Order: sequence, then structure tokens, then C-alpha cells
Amino acid sequence: METMNEFFKFVNQESDKLLQQALVHSGLTFLSLFIAILVSVPLGILISRRRKLSGTVLGIAGILQTIPSIALLGFMIPLLGIGARPAIVALFLYALLPIIRNTYTGIVGVDANVKEAAMAMGMTDWQILWKVELPLAFPVILAGIRTATVITVGVATLAAYIAAGGLGEFIFGGIALNNSAMILAGAIPAALLALFFDFLLSRLQHVRIKKIKRVLVTGCILFIAISSLYFVPSVFGSKLLAGFPPEFMGRNDGFPALKNRYHLKINTVVIGQALLYDALKEKQIDVISGYSTEGRIKAFHLKILQDDKHIFPPYFAAPLVREDILKSYPELQSTLNLLSGKINDSLMTEMNYRVDYLHESPGEVAKDFLEKKGLYQNPRNGHKGTVRIGSKIFTEQYILAEMYKMLIEGYTDLNVTQRTGLGGTQICFGALTNNQIDLYPEYTGTGLQVILSTPQRVVDSLGGNENEVYNYVKSEFKKQFNIEWLKPIGFNNTYAVMMRQHQSERLGITTISRLVNYLSKK
Repeated sequence: METMNEFFKFVNQESDKLLQQALVHSGLTFLSLFIAILVSVPLGILISRRRKLSGTVLGIAGILQTIPSIALLGFMIPLLGIGARPAIVALFLYALLPIIRNTYTGIVGVDANVKEAAMAMGMTDWQILWKVELPLAFPVILAGIRTATVITVGVATLAAYIAAGGLGEFIFGGIALNNSAMILAGAIPAALLALFFDFLLSRLQHVRIKKIKRVLVTGCILFIAISSLYFVPSVFGSKLLAGFPPEFMGRNDGFPALKNRYHLKINTVVIGQALLYDALKEKQIDVISGYSTEGRIKAFHLKILQDDKHIFPPYFAAPLVREDILKSYPELQSTLNLLSGKINDSLMTEMNYRVDYLHESPGEVAKDFLEKKGLYQNPRNGHKGTVRIGSKIFTEQYILAEMYKMLIEGYTDLNVTQRTGLGGTQICFGALTNNQIDLYPEYTGTGLQVILSTPQRVVDSLGGNENEVYNYVKSEFKKQFNIEWLKPIGFNNTYAVMMRQHQSERLGITTISRLVNYLSKK
């Protein structure tokens, strides 16, 4: 009941954006479906005439259908970039099989006696197709289109991962923030859209054969009209396009802070964290959120805009560990604290650069660092117990998880299992509190703003002081969750708003306030 109340509250607050993304979702679905129909129906007709080709064509369409949707979207990105194009191509490929198969089945299933009668009346093959076979096969073909529509509406939610928009933005954001209301705000409208479109198409199955031509023309016009909805929101966009990951869009210290404190008004797309920097580099977006120790800042010649109103608190990294595991294995605390103060901002940036840009493995980079600091020891292969290390889904976390694994196995008789790439903060922290992992690297600012949801007056009272913030989160986590913050590693990986350096210089945008001023100019 509480979840549903939160859901209705969220829908009321985000009604404008929900409507916009529903329009985008509908347009994206029908644009892909319209292209699929234009290709699939002729293909179905072709293989009904040349049946030796049917196995090959249906087999290829079937293989495309079995590829996991997120993988298919991933395959499209190197070829077509991010945004609408790869999403439309992927959705088009998913819609092929049911339409081709039903077109073929419907035409082949027409009674041979009826076709012989048509031939006896002097009809040509073309006339038999249009006046006999297609009208009689229409209910079967339409059933395939209905199936393709439902599939496409569902798969289209994943398009948000590659900045194509749609209701998936709410689902990805809700997963990252562990916000059930946000997830439902994307999932329920998507399900209703699928049911609504399926209902509309089902009405066509009762149309008389004589009216089919009129229905087909009307249907084409409707498909094109609904497809155009995909482009409606972009008409009202700003001068620049920003791409933010789902978690940043919902965090108190993320995009909401930019809107509330800076009054930033910019056209945004939600995009997966892994795609942000490449999309900025390839000029597909103009502004992103990132991390100040990100290695690709140097590699891609990016400019961090100064946070001149200081909305981002300190984000000093430190291991977050369950208290009960520290009691079970007291040696764990001193082992993890071996990294305390050892990594500054430039060192972390360099390690991220090696993994992200030079394509070295996180384990290789972690071992090299520990060896240089004289901290690496060969694994003891002990059997005292097992410690489970988690991480979020970005480079720095993978590197730190590898370091902790090597330290634990080298300095204790404990074994380590890793559960890396757990997504956003709330997923990782939820795994910790639910006893799915024992520790993971976290950031003081994230603990303050996201996990504790600290009131703004308290945040302001801490004054952005790194020690005050650390002591506050350490005390509150122990009190509320029985979780310990160990000693900070040393670097401050604060949130940052970034642009391409040459674009920043050309437009004279060096601070977030100047970005806001530029966008406000007519």
C-alpha cells in the first residue's frame, strides 16, 4: 500500500516528464514497427512463392529474436552510435520474426480451391495476391503484427540505456536508486501501452474484407502519425544536450541539485554510465556528469566546469564494511586500512586512464600499484573463511575491489569472492545490508546525500569539510546500520559536470553558472 501511495505521488510530481516519455516510447515503438511491416510483409510474400527460401529467412529472423536485447543494443552502438538509430534498428530486428512468419503462414494457408477458382476466372498472379490471398490472410498477418507490437513496446524500455528515451528512463533510474515508485512509473505505463495498442489492432480483425484497403491506408497514416511522436519532445530542446546516467538523474546531489541550486534548464537524455564519455567525445551530447578522477578526462580532452556554488560535497573513498564481519575476522580492519592515505587524486586518475583508455585489466593495474607501494604479497590460500567484496559498475570500483582482494588474500588466511558491477549505490548498499556482500568501496558524499538522505540544513552545517562529513557518516552508519566506515583511501572523487574542452573554450563556459547563463540567452 505504501509503495502504491509513493507511486501515485511520484506520477503526480513527474506527470509532464511521464507524458513526454510515453510519447517518445510510442513513437519509437511504431517507427520501428512501421519499418518492420514494410520489410516483413514483402518477405513473407516472397517466401510463400519460393518456399525453398522459407527455412533460411525464418531461421535468420529466429536467430535475431534469440539475441538478448541488451546485447543487440550493444552491438548497434559501434555501428550507429547512441540515441534513436541503434534503438530503431534493434527494435526493427526484433519485430521481423512474428510478422514474416504470420504473413507466410497466412498466405500458404489460403484454401487451394479458392486460388484455383480465381485462376479459372482469369485473374493474374498479382490480382490473386491482392484480391484473394492477402484479404483472406489478413487476420493471421494482423496477429503477427500484434505480437510484434507487444514485443517492441517491452524491448523499447531498454532503449533508454543508449539515450533513446522512453519509459525505460524511469525503470533504469528506479533500479539505480532502489526506488520502487520510479520503477512502477516506467513499468505500468509501458504495460498499459502494450495492452492499448494490442486492443486497437485487435479491432481491425473484425473488419470486412471489402474495407481492408481503406483500413490499410488509414493504418499507414496512423502508424506514421504515432511514429512522429518520437520527434516531438526534441523540438522544444535547449541549445545544448546533456547526458546523465540514471542514478545522477535521481540523486539529491545530482541533477535535482543542479536544478534547485543553479536553476539549470537543459535538454537531457538518460544514458548508461559506460557510454557517457564516448558519447561526449563523439559529439552526440554536449554536457555530462562524471567523476573528477575519471581517466578519460585526460584522454578525451574534457573540461570540468567549476562547481562555483559548491553543491557537490566531498566524496572521499573508503571501505564500507559490515560490523559483524569485522568482529568475526578482526584482522580484516587493519588489512583494509593498509590503503589508507595511499592513493591521491592524480594516482587514481592515472589508474583509471590505464584501464579505460589503455585497456589494461583492473587486476593488472591494481597489482602494479600495490607492488610499487610495497604492499603486494602472494596469496596465502588460507581456509579460515570467505569475504565477499562488491563494487559498483564503473572502472575505479573494479580497481579498488581488486586491490582489496589482493590485500586480504596476501595478509590474512581468508579467501575472497567478488560480486562486482552491482549497478548503482542503492543496489550495492542493499547487497551489503542484506548480507549478500561484506564490503565495498563507497564515497563519503554519497553516504551523506544518497544513503542517509541528510537534510540540507545538516549538509550546510558541515560546510563541505571533508573531516566533518566523514565523521558524520561514520557515526550515523554505525548507529543506523551497524556498518563501519574504515579509514579514507586518500582521493576525493567528487561529482563533476563536463564538456569537451574546445567547446568549453569556444563558448566561454568554465563554470556551471556560466553554463546556466549561456543556456538562458535567447
